[in-house]
Amino acid sequence: MGQQQLNVCVVGAGYVGLTTGVCLAYLGHQVTCIDKDREKIDMLLAGRAPIYEPGLEDLLRLANARLKFTTSPEACRHADVIILAVGTPPTPNGNADLSFMEAAAAEVAAQLTGERFQVIVNKSTVPVGTAQRVNLIITTAIASRGGSANFAVASNPEFLREGVAIHDTLYPDRIVIGSASNEAINMLRVMYAPILEQTFAAPKVCPRPERFDLPALVTTDVTSAEMIKYAANAFLAMKISFINEIGGLCEKVGADVTEVARGIGLDKRIGPRFLQAGLGWGGSCFGKDTAALIRTAQEYGYDMPIVSATVSVNRRQRLRAIDKLQETLKVVRGRTIGLLGLAFKPDTDDLRDAPALDIIRVLLEMGARVKVYDPVALENFKIQYPNLAVEPCKNASELSQDCDAVIIVTEWEEFRHLPLAELAEKMTGAKVLIDGRNIIDRQDAEKAGLRYVGFGR
Repeated sequence: MGQQQLNVCVVGAGYVGLTTGVCLAYLGHQVTCIDKDREKIDMLLAGRAPIYEPGLEDLLRLANARLKFTTSPEACRHADVIILAVGTPPTPNGNADLSFMEAAAAEVAAQLTGERFQVIVNKSTVPVGTAQRVNLIITTAIASRGGSANFAVASNPEFLREGVAIHDTLYPDRIVIGSASNEAINMLRVMYAPILEQTFAAPKVCPRPERFDLPALVTTDVTSAEMIKYAANAFLAMKISFINEIGGLCEKVGADVTEVARGIGLDKRIGPRFLQAGLGWGGSCFGKDTAALIRTAQEYGYDMPIVSATVSVNRRQRLRAIDKLQETLKVVRGRTIGLLGLAFKPDTDDLRDAPALDIIRVLLEMGARVKVYDPVALENFKIQYPNLAVEPCKNASELSQDCDAVIIVTEWEEFRHLPLAELAEKMTGAKVLIDGRNIIDRQDAEKAGLRYVGFGR
């Protein structure tokens, strides 16, 4: 029996929505991506992705025949599944801003006719209770016009990592579906069948991992599904903050945190992932989700000291780069400091909550001259932060010219293979290399004439 093809609408063609929509189209479904941003839609219609994600434009071309892009929500009328993947940015008090989600739910409600059963999926990361809120918005809107409801709301959180989002979509550890409707769960099971059974032909841009185990399907209630997402991100953030805290003690006692991480990571109960000490985490997920989790707990009068400490340790870790500059250069004012990497992680142009931004601001306040280079995110940086008075560079060699110190902020692959001797020759003064991601061998750096400073080493 062949795969059942569904008609899917994705509301929001941002990072999560676009990746999800393109992958579902590649798997054989008919997909329409809806976004209010006309410029973004025009780019997609021209076959260009508005975000940087390895392999996305290749997959976009492969799935082109089953993809549509529009600014109109009318396509929702004929969809079997409507995926809400709009932004939920943080508010000043830590809550998630649900205005985009609620507006999307209202627009979808206006398109539902009740002639067919439809599943409304919350794909965005949202606080506990949002599925009920979306259900209420849609039910109220339908009742106000005298229509009949024939839909169910499901929570289907995403677990995508920027830079490997296609891999995480096609080869996930698990797929979580929360709904009170068995019909909704069954429809989403059909939608994800090619992934759950791995029956699709793996694209060349993202081959199937060797000995890949079939993903687990977790079906639960909507509240538990919403909590799973927050709990997962909080735990991963905690793991990074933990190894950074251990790294601080390693510096005091003379241990090497990379060796400690390797030793504890071999314990299957712990595992090696997310144990890389350095400048800490950034991006749109960990900070926002830990803040939302803490805020939700406060609303119930519940204290979460471990998650709160996770955030505090990460905030402190970014400023450790400044501490290390002061320890080696003594005086930062008037010095030239180079930053290698602006994006919060490699293989993305995303600058949201990037450690580089905090480091740049502090260095400028201290009176330093700041030079920056990033292989992908530099243009985004120029557009988004035109008031940060830094000197953009074309490559690491240009950046190192006349620098007193260079900080590796993002672990781009090309930074693992820096021409260390060339950098040392162009640098001045103490020639300090602060390895904010522990990706350079100390002996190689010192042999090249650099004063190497790692994290937790």
